Amino acid sequence: MTLAERLARYACAFDAERVPEPVLACVRQRLLDSLACALGAYDARPVRVARRVAAAAPAHGASVFGMHGLTTPDLAAFANGVMIRFLDYNDGYMGLEPGHPSDNIAACLAVAEAEGASVGEFVAAVVIAYEIQMRLQDAAGLNRRGWDHACYILPASAAAASRLMGLDAERTAQAINLAINGHIPMRQARSGALSDWKGCSAANAARNAVFAAQLARAGLTGPAPIFEGEMGFFEQVSGPFSLDVEAFGSPANDDYAILRSLTKTFPTNGELHTAIWAALDLRDRIPDVAAIRSIRIDTSAFNRRVLADEAKWRPETRETADHSLPYNVARALLDGDITLESYAPAKIAAADARGLMARTTVTEDPRLTAMFPRHLANRVTVELANGESAASEVITGPGTPESPMSDADFERKFRKMAAPHLDPAAQDRAIDFVSTLARQTSFEPLFAAMRGSGG
Repeated sequence: MTLAERLARYACAFDAERVPEPVLACVRQRLLDSLACALGAYDARPVRVARRVAAAAPAHGASVFGMHGLTTPDLAAFANGVMIRFLDYNDGYMGLEPGHPSDNIAACLAVAEAEGASVGEFVAAVVIAYEIQMRLQDAAGLNRRGWDHACYILPASAAAASRLMGLDAERTAQAINLAINGHIPMRQARSGALSDWKGCSAANAARNAVFAAQLARAGLTGPAPIFEGEMGFFEQVSGPFSLDVEAFGSPANDDYAILRSLTKTFPTNGELHTAIWAALDLRDRIPDVAAIRSIRIDTSAFNRRVLADEAKWRPETRETADHSLPYNVARALLDGDITLESYAPAKIAAADARGLMARTTVTEDPRLTAMFPRHLANRVTVELANGESAASEVITGPGTPESPMSDADFERKFRKMAAPHLDPAAQDRAIDFVSTLARQTSFEPLFAAMRGSGG
């Protein structure tokens, strides 16, 4: 069997009735986390654009967060996906390729609602999408070859959407073929100075995957074998790799990938969280930030290449700033926190941050590279004007499998992001929906709560 066929068979055979409670609990947390991220990004310009596009195509289909009326499932997947991803605050995973598996949740919600699927099937689709994307992230890196990690959302969301549409294994494989062949995204979305599209590329992959599943349901076939073919994914994009689909999470194997996904305490790139924690530790230990003569950040080869390239030293947009290792360390030292306001235009252009960045160097430490991607470690050293120095190295932090965020942590994050948009009663309804997910029979109460209404 081809890889697309094996992925399709896994998606179709997945037993929605036997999802273990720890996995179901993780789905609940990832859903609430995604809702928090969506509300935090609600007023962003790319989000407003996505909502306008969705509203211009009224349909008997799927809901968009905060919007009355329905649109097509693919446009709902895009609009909600942009909201979830825009702040770079949603969950992540670092294998040979980085990525954000919760980028699939918007597609699963849209198709589940449009198809009238059960909440149990929605949960199954989310778990399937996480399995496929995260296992592919473990199998091969793409960014050095010029391709974006959203490539892996294409088969993940296509398989999840096909499951929710009730497609058989043959048509699910065709959905995967169609999704991959026509929609490979380039890494330029995350290279150099970053644009609006940085927060949209993954949502667009999910949208294309939903459309591919719709085409497969109608009988369209796609190029095959899409992975192994002479001009296929292995040859053109990833290089060859093997993937043991039999080892995916199932009742026979409780190694579910979703349990290894990471969550965020700061609205910024996940690989630099430990550098922020290190900077915050140093801020508490030095007498005055103004006394800092120099800053040295020791990091992994990946971080040095991706988070400290030329554009990251003079960020001009939020998208570039939240992926800048020197900017985030400087901002954390100055403010004692990283928040949504850390990326306001005035903050990005501020002379105090630019001054600290001018006194910063970023160096690869082979020891930290050797820990990567198991640990996303960073070390920050400051030298003071009087010649004294202090260093802080952080190997891991909150939101990792070693130190997972609790239900209370996710609720606090949700309420903080929701406060400007939803009153406490609407917040309560959204949280109650998620906490009682297994007992829900419709998605309408969730979308009503996210609109700030009772029904």
